[in-house]
Amino acid sequence: MATKVIMPQLGESVVEGTVSRWLYNVGDQVKEYEPLLEVSTDKVDTEVPAPVDGTLLKVYVQEGETVEAGVLLAVIGTPGEDVPAGDEGSSAEAATPQPEHAAPAAPAVSQGNGAPAMQKSGMRISPVVARMAAEHNLDLTQIKGTGRGGRVTKKDVQAYLSQGEAVPAATATAEEIPAWEQPWDGELFKPTGEFKEQPRAAAPPAAPAAASPPPRAIPAEPVPQGTPGEMLPLDNMRRSIADHMVHSKLHTSPHVTTIFEIDMSAVLAHRAAHKDQFAKQGINLTLTAYFVAAVVEACRAYPILNSQWTDEGVYIHHAVHVGMATAVANGLLVPVIKNAQELSLMGLARYVNDLASRARNKQLKPDELQGSTITITNHGVSGSLVATPIINQPNAAIVGVGIMEKRVKVIDDAIAIRPCVYVSLTFDHRISDGATADGWLMALKQTLENWS
Repeated sequence: MATKVIMPQLGESVVEGTVSRWLYNVGDQVKEYEPLLEVSTDKVDTEVPAPVDGTLLKVYVQEGETVEAGVLLAVIGTPGEDVPAGDEGSSAEAATPQPEHAAPAAPAVSQGNGAPAMQKSGMRISPVVARMAAEHNLDLTQIKGTGRGGRVTKKDVQAYLSQGEAVPAATATAEEIPAWEQPWDGELFKPTGEFKEQPRAAAPPAAPAAASPPPRAIPAEPVPQGTPGEMLPLDNMRRSIADHMVHSKLHTSPHVTTIFEIDMSAVLAHRAAHKDQFAKQGINLTLTAYFVAAVVEACRAYPILNSQWTDEGVYIHHAVHVGMATAVANGLLVPVIKNAQELSLMGLARYVNDLASRARNKQLKPDELQGSTITITNHGVSGSLVATPIINQPNAAIVGVGIMEKRVKVIDDAIAIRPCVYVSLTFDHRISDGATADGWLMALKQTLENWS
């Protein structure tokens, strides 16, 4: 009997994916658990394994097509078997035709996990489309959808914005804030210094604001005709990185960077004494684990940097979820070490090994790239001394670690050679001032230099 290959649910808030590449052709033999195709979301590229051994009999969704979770992608079986029609594998919602002109969009209702509901007056949209509509104040009913059943896709919104048009949508309420911008359990720090628990009830609708055109990025300079070269098309990951960086740097956070030099002698001595013990547990004790642990300690000392900006105040997170920037073949991913404050050095090292390995092997789930409260990036792996990385929204800060090298230092009026590294802290100046940021980085420095 033929086996269906279905578009998987790649995360709690991920309702669709784009088939970026089929790794086999129709008629090829495939092995169970071997990668069959690559699926791309706005967060990550993921390999989908073959569910069984057999022959790839038919492919229903071609490369570049975007479909919802539950849609039939392909069929695996034995040559000569009957294969189902393409719509038999679709979910009930995906297969249901949508009206050409839906009713005006109503405010979204928040789901239990804080993500905006994907149903708006008969119109199904992804979290990405919901976020873009909120950011640019769009009425999605005015955009012609090219997705299945007339659904509005990310590409439809991008094409609409490129025309320079914007139809104001209904005023957003607190419940319509995208999931990636919503905080979890923590404290709200008001400018008066008063702390209170974050209210869970929806805020009353704000007064309607005057319609304004969406922010427009500076147009890219066209390539002069006849210039020798070649065009490298932008994949989803590169577009997502570009959009996120422009949004953070130009439209959101005023960036300021402070830099300290750190003596790594104590850390290296500890690592040399314990790396064999960790190896027996199957764990590679890397320096990243020490830096993550030091970030946790600095956040304990100065929790204001483990926060995010909101219209009501600065929201201080109780948990420390450390985003770990990881270079992959075609870009950068930031998997998140959840609840790092609860983990020992061994637990952190195991977490770091696992996330880095799965990031490079396209095995991360989109949910593992969400929810960071502060980020660390090790740009020193490529030889960089100092960098001023861009804040990963909605974080308040990002830590940059340069290359470690031996330097001549004066210690107790004597010349000594020490392994040192420059560490930068780029922070949101709306949330923190220089003295606080320096105190945070000093706490990180003291943790590493006095490691025992």
